[in-house]
Amino acid sequence: MTSFYDRTILPWILNKTCASPPIMKQRAKVVPLAVGRVLELGIGSGLNLSFYDPVRVTSVHGVDPSPELRSMAMAAPRPHGLTVSVEDGVAEALPFEDHAFDSVVCTFTLCSVHTPAAALHEARRVLKPGGRLFFCEHGLAPDAGVARWQRRIEPLWKRLAGGCHLTRPVTAAIAQAGFALERSDQMYLPGAPRFAGWSEWGVAIAR
Repeated sequence: MTSFYDRTILPWILNKTCASPPIMKQRAKVVPLAVGRVLELGIGSGLNLSFYDPVRVTSVHGVDPSPELRSMAMAAPRPHGLTVSVEDGVAEALPFEDHAFDSVVCTFTLCSVHTPAAALHEARRVLKPGGRLFFCEHGLAPDAGVARWQRRIEPLWKRLAGGCHLTRPVTAAIAQAGFALERSDQMYLPGAPRFAGWSEWGVAIAR
């Protein structure tokens, strides 16, 4: 059974924090690129929905284990004509058939899944050959001093932020999962504390 904090306070905190201007700018770099039938891993409160182009996207299917966040996602703003469904599920065991999607969108999700490698394996499984993973995540900083602080802070951070990790690699993990990186970029998010502000984003092809 989830705690009172997890049910009532954490969803509000995640929605507010993940809707900050720097994070929304990051979402805007990758989400509009999605095409066809789209799966969104960890749809959360639905903050990506406003960025989808209903001319390019036939449908968006989101999964998330939190009923509170799923309810917020169903009520979230989205363009007129965008077909959206939200299901209970975890990224490590997706309730979809092989090769079911043209695009997978993964934004600020790999930090909090139980097993990133399993989640990325599932993303590859449900993508059509040549389908694309559009990702934007935060993770392990390249600077040794920042990384040391990330390791110190992470145990408490995970408890307060719904299992969010600060020290997980991003682009390297995607490449190790068998994706072919088409493009990638990275930077510290402006205005964010450096221990939580290292962001990597890009496009990877299922092969």
